[in-house]
Amino acid sequence: MKQNFVTFYSPGSFFSEETTKEVKSWDTNVAIEMAIKIKERHGAIPYGFRFSTRERGPKDLDSKETKTSCFYYLGGKVETLKEIESRNDPNEKILLSNMKNNGFKKVIVNTNSWKFTAGLNKDDVVLEFIK
Repeated sequence: MKQNFVTFYSPGSFFSEETTKEVKSWDTNVAIEMAIKIKERHGAIPYGFRFSTRERGPKDLDSKETKTSCFYYLGGKVETLKEIESRNDPNEKILLSNMKNNGFKKVIVNTNSWKFTAGLNKDDVVLEFIK
């Protein structure tokens, strides 16, 4: 048995809110359409999603995740470490510290609903998204 899923991530109070739904395939266009309809607490909508595939063999009691996609961001602005450093904004001191300590050269700033900032990994994809 094999099933594909998409998990949407939305800004939360301390951790991201997650909503997982079954999908036929790893189709980003379908996922974007699904994301438009998701509303989490405080009106938050997804900033991104990831696909996964779960499988279970005939003797397995439960399924296990066998494959995951890269992370897809639903729009947002990519900013580099150099750009943020050049602004010299005291309000971004913690962001700069986190970027340097975690080795991030870029971040994604998403404002689909609540502002969400995260380190951008080299395999992450930023999609065009209009809510």
